[in-house]
Amino acid sequence: MRHPASGAARGRNGSTPLRRRHVTSTTLIIAGLAATLAALVFPVWTYTDRPATDADTLSTQTFSTRYGPLSPLDQDFLTKVRLAGLWELPAGEQAEHKGTTPAVRTAGEHLVEGHTLLDARVRDVARHLGFVLPDAPTAQQRQWLDTLDASRGQAYDRDFATLLRQAHGTVFPLIAQVRVTTRNVLVRELAEDAGTTVLDHIKVLEATGYVDFDALARDATAAGPPPGNVVPLPPATSTPPAPSAS
Repeated sequence: MRHPASGAARGRNGSTPLRRRHVTSTTLIIAGLAATLAALVFPVWTYTDRPATDADTLSTQTFSTRYGPLSPLDQDFLTKVRLAGLWELPAGEQAEHKGTTPAVRTAGEHLVEGHTLLDARVRDVARHLGFVLPDAPTAQQRQWLDTLDASRGQAYDRDFATLLRQAHGTVFPLIAQVRVTTRNVLVRELAEDAGTTVLDHIKVLEATGYVDFDALARDATAAGPPPGNVVPLPPATSTPPAPSAS
């Protein structure tokens, strides 16, 4: 004889029990929420979990992070801040001892202090964003360091001041552009710190009296105009237009 409870537990025509229907619906809802959450988190995970060998590919794309989008310009900025520290920090340490004037040695001190802090900042930002930074200076930067190693006396002072002033002047416009365009909170804060540091270095390098501004102007001309749309000024007229009759 069938237990009375067994008949009550099933619906008519052998349908699924109410409890099982409730469990199935709950499972579907949880699965849907999990899929939605995964879709939201996926852009961050797919960026931060990429191997270091994809650095060249990453630099041509914008990626979502929890701190805001990381654009190609942002990535270029992070890379250049790190590269600056990799050669300007040892150059500053060298100038502290090799400079022949107090002004040159003071400039070296500022470079050491500024790039020590800035390099720590950019590495911390890159860690939070999952961005791969270089760990060695470029071939050109190594060549600049070789030039400083070989220089002596006032020739060293001139080479140091001019090379470092040229490098800082090149990156300064990039910092300003990143500051006003980035949508990434960490990159924006780093750009503010970098702008303050680079401007300080420009001032102390110029204060040495050894910056070759003619060489800087020639290099700037050879490099061409900066990127971006430049709106030309209207052509100047040789004579002002005659006033209209009243």
